[in-house]
Amino acid sequence: MSIFSKMLLFRAAGGRHYSAAAQSQLRDILSTQLAGIKEAGTFKAERIITSSQSTQITVQGSDKKILNFCANNYLGLANNPEIVDYSQKLLAQYGAGLSSVRFICGTQDIHKELEQKIAKFHGREDTILYASCFDANAGIFEAILTPEDAVFSDELNHASIIDGIRLCKAKKQRYKHRDLADLEQQLKSSDARLKLIATDGVFSMDGNIAPLARIVELAKKYNALVFVDECHATGFFGKTGRGTEEYANIMGEVDIINSTLGKALGGASGGYTTGPAELITFLRQKSRPYLFSNTLPPAVVAVGLKVMDMLLKSSELTQRVQSNTQRFREAMTKAGFTIAGENHPICPVMLGDARLASKFADEMLGRGIYVIGFSYPVVPQGKARIRVQISAAHTEAEIDRAIAAFIEVGRSLKVIQ
Repeated sequence: MSIFSKMLLFRAAGGRHYSAAAQSQLRDILSTQLAGIKEAGTFKAERIITSSQSTQITVQGSDKKILNFCANNYLGLANNPEIVDYSQKLLAQYGAGLSSVRFICGTQDIHKELEQKIAKFHGREDTILYASCFDANAGIFEAILTPEDAVFSDELNHASIIDGIRLCKAKKQRYKHRDLADLEQQLKSSDARLKLIATDGVFSMDGNIAPLARIVELAKKYNALVFVDECHATGFFGKTGRGTEEYANIMGEVDIINSTLGKALGGASGGYTTGPAELITFLRQKSRPYLFSNTLPPAVVAVGLKVMDMLLKSSELTQRVQSNTQRFREAMTKAGFTIAGENHPICPVMLGDARLASKFADEMLGRGIYVIGFSYPVVPQGKARIRVQISAAHTEAEIDRAIAAFIEVGRSLKVIQ
């Protein structure tokens, strides 16, 4: 063996030694932090589902069907046979994937068709697809905002909006949650070139709604743009499912909409930005998650296409989820529970204590109802809750069964009388 080869072996061995020491240190640090999370009662264990996503599912360790009330499957389309069949058809026709980003060789006719249908659904000029709405939010602020600009973000915006804003060089200002006086004061004092107001349409942990009509009024008054994340609104909120804009009776007045295909719209994956044609063209040139991520696979595109066709033809599912929501909220409030939010399928059952929320969820599972307790850091300390999510696919009997279980557990844990 040459001296050079021996030196390489020595360096490799030394590298392993130092790597092992560093890895051991990392393990110790993380183990201590994990122990603290468990001690605080905020450790999030994952229950393993062994069926398709639906209102009735099976979980690992049991063949018994349980009712699912914690999915973002608002329209109940995640295992819709018509959608699954169409996805299989396009999988066979277009293949498993493109092995490419969009601008090289990753754009098929179905990608352009889906972008056009989404734009039509929202009444916009054009749309750009991303792997997720997290990517859409990561890709927009950095691309369009400069140090001369300013972004005004609701303090309770989704983590993806917060992270996306962190990436840009604009002046970053947070306004108090849904506090229009605070927002106006900040807009008034800004001399930025572009002013962009960023808000969730519906805030996912509380189920409350941005005062969008008044935000748009402020934007007009102070020459600002409005960006809305509609992940928990698209397809099912508003009279025909057009989201917070429709709910607020200001269709077409929001400048930029980001949303997802991974919740109500079939539950698969994918996100998008829809808005002015110049914006979408610019994002295709400058948005890093778009430029450097693989294109959406055909089977996922197929889900979006079929769901868009369904929503463009009928709002029946939208109306059903709204009536189911009203049934659950009214009965739970009458029973003595505190339900946060507004008239939205996200129905947070407020409990306060993290351990109580975790125990409550376990007790519900024992009664065949699958819900999850949310606690810090997902929600503020002292505001733990069970977040119930209503679907168009839930029957009235299933909703009533969940309400009865909540009442039984609530009484046993002394949450209600």
